[in-house]
Amino acid sequence: MIVKQTSSNTSFFVIPEDADDLFTLRRLIESGDYVIADTTRVVKQEREFGRPDKGERIKVRVSVRVEEVGLDSTVDRLRILGTISESSNELVSKGSHHSLSVSPGDMITIDKGRRWQDVELRMLKSSGGGTSFVLVAIDTQEAAVARVSGTHVKIIPNIYSGQSGKRYQTKNSSLDTFFAETAKTVSSILMENDRVVVFGPGETRRRFYNVLVDKFGLPRERVQVAEGVDVAGEDGIFVFLRSPAMKEIMKTSKLAVVSSILDQVMLMVNRGELKFAMGLKEVSEAAAIKAVESVVFSDSVFNSADESTVVRLLNSIEAYGAKTYAVDSSTDIGMRVSSLGGMVAVLRYAVR
Repeated sequence: MIVKQTSSNTSFFVIPEDADDLFTLRRLIESGDYVIADTTRVVKQEREFGRPDKGERIKVRVSVRVEEVGLDSTVDRLRILGTISESSNELVSKGSHHSLSVSPGDMITIDKGRRWQDVELRMLKSSGGGTSFVLVAIDTQEAAVARVSGTHVKIIPNIYSGQSGKRYQTKNSSLDTFFAETAKTVSSILMENDRVVVFGPGETRRRFYNVLVDKFGLPRERVQVAEGVDVAGEDGIFVFLRSPAMKEIMKTSKLAVVSSILDQVMLMVNRGELKFAMGLKEVSEAAAIKAVESVVFSDSVFNSADESTVVRLLNSIEAYGAKTYAVDSSTDIGMRVSSLGGMVAVLRYAVR
């Protein structure tokens, strides 16, 4: 999340970069806040002796006094409903209702009309923390490229070399072309501070590493070859995300932190220790006595509780210094959390 304080002491300018940031904004924006954003609005012109026309969609900057806010996780979008308090176009009247749609990359300003609380500032400034990674699982026949940001994994469809076998090359295909196409895909999703991790069977991973560094000019310190994962394509991405190599190489990422928390919980389960809680009910009970140290939840938790209930719980947990992590239930690690009731917490002490 890109965050800048405005000239006012009560507002911040933010740009969410991924789904994690959108959920942070969902937890921060409350009824009564003002959100300023660029949007579009249909304006109909009244005619003196006829019906109004179908209207023209115009771009306008509005300030909306928030009445409702909700997250549409299926399309990575935050919806903010409220009334317009200020408008950059006189054709858009104040007091009318409007819905803002906020997606990753959109720019908004949040004005609370008061001094921000310490917990709100911590949530705002810590969102998006950690390094993002671009993963490449490659052999001589196929490659998959994925970007890991926060706890979310976005995989690009497989790229194929056209090789008929590992030792033979057909007339119309070339490893050089295949490597170049894969490198261009990496470049297309690579952001300024991302690191690249290359893995797969044989020496192909090292040859591709040389292509990224020597031909595409990526600094050596931003590209790393991972050992121990000998699978290419999309399967290789999933194998890497479950491997010890991931926890070592990506230890600064939220995904590695969440994976370690889940491993810690499963270890306690096997040992019969009780310093954990599973499911919304158990976590809520532990949070009520400030026993939660860290909590991981997937969007599947909303199947058993409304957003507002979950948001209040998470904000209360973070208010006394505990850590909260959201995961996507469509990912492997998210499915693990979903199978454990949608919410898992490590406790400071046993409560049962």
